[in-house]
Amino acid sequence: MNTNSTLIPDEFKVHPLSCDEYLVNGKIKKWKGATTEVYSVIPTDGKPTLLGTIPDMETAAALEALEAAEKAFDRGQGLWPTMKVGERLKCMETFVEKMKQHREEVVSLLMWEICKNKSDSYKEFDRTIDYINDTIEAYKNLDRKGAKFDIQGGVYAHIRRGPLGVVLCLGPYNYPLNETFCLLIPAIIMGNTAIFKPAKHGVLLIAPLLKAFEESFPPGVVNILFGRGRKIATPIMKTGVIDVLALIGHSSSAVSLQDEHPKKNRLRLVLGLEAKNPGIVLPDADLDHTIKECISGTLSFNGQRCTALKVLYVHESIVDEFNRRFAKAVDELQFGMPWEDTFLTPLPEPSKPAYIQELIEDATSKGAKIINKRGGELSENYSFPAVLYPVNKDMRVYEEEQFGPVIPIISYKEIDEPLDAMAASEYGQQVSLFGRDVTKLAPLVDTLANLVCRVNLNSACQRGPDVYPFTGRKNSAVSTLSVYDALRSFSIRTFLASKDTPYNKEILERLLRSEKSNFVSTEYLL
Repeated sequence: MNTNSTLIPDEFKVHPLSCDEYLVNGKIKKWKGATTEVYSVIPTDGKPTLLGTIPDMETAAALEALEAAEKAFDRGQGLWPTMKVGERLKCMETFVEKMKQHREEVVSLLMWEICKNKSDSYKEFDRTIDYINDTIEAYKNLDRKGAKFDIQGGVYAHIRRGPLGVVLCLGPYNYPLNETFCLLIPAIIMGNTAIFKPAKHGVLLIAPLLKAFEESFPPGVVNILFGRGRKIATPIMKTGVIDVLALIGHSSSAVSLQDEHPKKNRLRLVLGLEAKNPGIVLPDADLDHTIKECISGTLSFNGQRCTALKVLYVHESIVDEFNRRFAKAVDELQFGMPWEDTFLTPLPEPSKPAYIQELIEDATSKGAKIINKRGGELSENYSFPAVLYPVNKDMRVYEEEQFGPVIPIISYKEIDEPLDAMAASEYGQQVSLFGRDVTKLAPLVDTLANLVCRVNLNSACQRGPDVYPFTGRKNSAVSTLSVYDALRSFSIRTFLASKDTPYNKEILERLLRSEKSNFVSTEYLL
């Protein structure tokens, strides 16, 4: 779909942003080297839209940022890791207030850069603000739990959670603000220092926030770089200085970066990786409700979510009716520009429409049919969702995480068929289970809970609410993210121990009264 610039609402017209800055050691610095142009796949006046430029940074700048983060942590002796919890939280609260001022600019860039529709773009920004505020409250609660002494076996223990060190943070393009900050915010709030590189798409929207980071945190706590992973992330990992690799993306990227680290035994991993989440439709499922949830699950943000439903297993007794109604519902979806707030929007990766076509052609050459009338209709920046049936394990779309608008449907006779497929899969994040017979659901839930980490009953797979754990089995994740769990993932239990003797008790009491230690304290934040 081509767009005439005169048809774009004034508030969403793009003004190219020349980002020639980066943040290192608490200072925004000017980049004087090569730059990379950032384009949107949404064309204006017949050609791709230039959104702006970003620095194409080199290894030297990456190592400068690493040195700043390492110095700020100072082997746990730096200002940030030893700071009182309340002082760190004040820094975070300052940042949130400054971030709020850039809502409209960030939302506009979300729409143009990754083609996320208007309501979802606003939702991503607002959800991120809520996530930061919820993390602040969760940390207060965590601190309250640690503001006491336990005694067991004649030993007093004052147990808290301490930082791990220097974090390399790499976020995804599909949620370039929310999921990136779901790594970065808990990492730094726990006292770690960080180097952060935005994803290839959804990169410009970080530029308006550089000043907020600079003004909110001490030098070296947050360092923000732009450029290619091989020039930035790879040399940083090779140094062996990184203590935590925090990445949401593909397992191949995670593995290649781990391989660069010379001290793998001390490298903590916090990874959100790919998934092939199935939907299982039982014979007694409410089809009206199930189809609505499957549309949302398979095609929200064009299926470009790790939590998307990537394959549907439908019982043979209802598959014909399901297919007919589901295909009709897909064809009725509206495609348009993000600011028009349509359900379907362009695909931000220029190569994605061709890839989707490859999957469709492979499946149809092996016996599948496109069962919706508009399936696979191709434009320069979009491939209309194709519903494929019947799909079998010889097809690429059966194995590959398509991360786009193509929906494979598989008919099953016995429930062991989808269960065996899930057990054999390399992934194990979530499943959606549609049905109502409790005698059938009960044993299924028991089995599915051991194959994935979240079983969604009569609802699409999703990440939220953010207070719930977000993780996966096998190749789908390492560590757990949620408002609470992320604080644990980016920290380690550490404690002061003292034998229960009059001599030690007197010292502990004086230590507490002195208020000289930020670690040893029974004060807490309300």
